[in-house]
Amino acid sequence: MLPYKSLIQIDRKSSVTLYIQVCNTFITLITNGTLKPSDILPSSRVLAELIGINRNTVKLAYEELISQGWAESIGRKGIFVLSKLPVISTLKLPEANQNKDEKGFIWQNKFKNEISNKIIQKASITIDDGFPDVRLAPIDLLMREYRSLSRKFYGKNFLKYGSTMGSENLRIAICHYLSNTRGLVVSPENIIITKGSQMGIYLASQLILNPDDAIAVGVSSFTTADETFKYSGANLERIPVDDNGMDTDYLEEVLQHKKLKAVYIIPHHHCPTGVTMSMERRLKLLNLAKEYRFAIIEDDYDFDFHYDNKPYLPLASIDHNQNVIYIGSISKTFAPALRIGFMIGPPAFIEAAASLRKMIDRQGDTLLEEAFAVMFENGEMERHFRKSLKIYKQRRNHFCAILQSDFKNQIEFKTPEGGLAVWANFEQSINIEKMSDAALKNGLSISNGKFYKNEFFQSNGIRMGFASLNENEMENAFTILKNTLE
Repeated sequence: MLPYKSLIQIDRKSSVTLYIQVCNTFITLITNGTLKPSDILPSSRVLAELIGINRNTVKLAYEELISQGWAESIGRKGIFVLSKLPVISTLKLPEANQNKDEKGFIWQNKFKNEISNKIIQKASITIDDGFPDVRLAPIDLLMREYRSLSRKFYGKNFLKYGSTMGSENLRIAICHYLSNTRGLVVSPENIIITKGSQMGIYLASQLILNPDDAIAVGVSSFTTADETFKYSGANLERIPVDDNGMDTDYLEEVLQHKKLKAVYIIPHHHCPTGVTMSMERRLKLLNLAKEYRFAIIEDDYDFDFHYDNKPYLPLASIDHNQNVIYIGSISKTFAPALRIGFMIGPPAFIEAAASLRKMIDRQGDTLLEEAFAVMFENGEMERHFRKSLKIYKQRRNHFCAILQSDFKNQIEFKTPEGGLAVWANFEQSINIEKMSDAALKNGLSISNGKFYKNEFFQSNGIRMGFASLNENEMENAFTILKNTLE
């Protein structure tokens, strides 16, 4: 048996619950190859005695491992690492003379020698694409911190030129937040603050892709990202997406006869369909990236909003080969107009991204970034996420109940496990473009579906956001929609 007493370190002062600490440690042991598929885990009694915690806590950790797809329970035998997981080679420490540049994906650093350094505002009522309710955001507290910093003598320095990588205090705060919520351990040198996730996608595409390079994206995909990759001169390789996310078996077949420079993936709440990628496919994607040396651009725009169970860890959290560029957004979880996002990658890659960003945007709003740093440090951001999560879950349930009762013959959907929108497939006889035009005349702004379509994906569907509407607004919106369809 492995030396679990030394492998599993419990921090009782951490804000992360004990069973999640145990669960995350087992995930690390699986992803670094220490534990193999079908390996048996110690009994709850034995493990509890070894690491000095309650047996029920160990049981909860095992239940979480099973629910996330890492382990399985076999009657009268015990808990085992899931047999269907791909075999991962044991993580080896780099040799002293190993060239660090030889590890991970291939990218072109054009800045090696550089010195470091649909309008919704006017709509009366809107079923949007899936945005947060800005009325819930503690804007007054944020502005209080903004004004307070601007008045202090040291705050005046934030009005001068700062780092293109963004506020160091915010980068440190995000490091702590990602470690506590995603098990993603990084340093400030791994992070650049961006103006939303889209800037991160653009920066990554410009550094990784050259004209005529190929990048894999979903058959259904985030259209703005697709256009960004096309702008870089790359060719899109469409990969099917089903209820378990991107089809990695299909991707593997593509890789056997075509060189891919990158894969763009939204493993949590895929846009537009909202599906979540299975753990088996996540691990296979990481193995393929290691074998074929391509970059994974992971767009994790709304990780914080998951309602039915603890979300899967991001690919970046379980990547040991420096192949994942991780992109996140505060804008999409706080308020869209406050353009704050982040991109995480190897330090040299982030430095190059900062050099490129400087050519079009010298830096972000340092005072705003510092104010957000304070909000993270004093716990206001975490309180906001907890409060919003509870409200959005209630709104999701109410929204889906109305869809089920009033539109069951016109709209097909699945209740999403997370995110801020429902992917709604309309009955084929309904012309969504005409519906959208007619609804607008009656006071309701709703998508016409064009944004989600591409050369392969022609679904008669739209994303219907529920988070930004309270119950009365939902009912008014649905009344207009029902009258429009009738």
